[in-house]
Amino acid sequence: MKDPLSPKALEILAHARSLLEAGGYNGFSYADVSSRVNISKASIHHHFPSKADLVRTVVVLYRAEAREGLALLDRQLGDPLQELNAYVDYWSSCIAGGTSSFCICAMLAAEAPMIPAEIADEVRGHFEDLSGWLALTLEKGAATGQLRLLGSAADEAKAFMASVHGAMLAARGLGDAATFAALARLAIARVSAAA
Repeated sequence: MKDPLSPKALEILAHARSLLEAGGYNGFSYADVSSRVNISKASIHHHFPSKADLVRTVVVLYRAEAREGLALLDRQLGDPLQELNAYVDYWSSCIAGGTSSFCICAMLAAEAPMIPAEIADEVRGHFEDLSGWLALTLEKGAATGQLRLLGSAADEAKAFMASVHGAMLAARGLGDAATFAALARLAIARVSAAA
């Protein structure tokens, strides 16, 4: 990734991210980005020589943003149950507000057999980052008695992550943002010791 990114490169990345969220890797082309950014495809190639370079950069930035957000939850809240709720609230707000309706790494994971290896590696890294944070959060919550785990923290983290991503899919499939919040709350209730 070139550092620092120019304003035009950042604009290209923002539009590529929204196209990835809507239709995945194979759901857009440089022509789609070109029409949104109002520059030629050749100009996009100047910033990102290949579609794989472009998408990998989007995912690298997405991963960094997610890690920062999760670390912020730890610093600001320091309470495992509140952290899980804040994570779900973030996505509920994004989905209801239309700012982001789907995790791009979940979208790309569905295409993993058909995307370039360097992108699949970044997607896997995102899932490892998220499940690692969830496992630590669940372990802390179990240690304080706030949360109860039926399996290992690692397995519970993956189950929680799968529930959240499944809730995104259900909300998209049903065309109902409230579906996400309802299903994600059930995932929290499932690990809550108060349940």
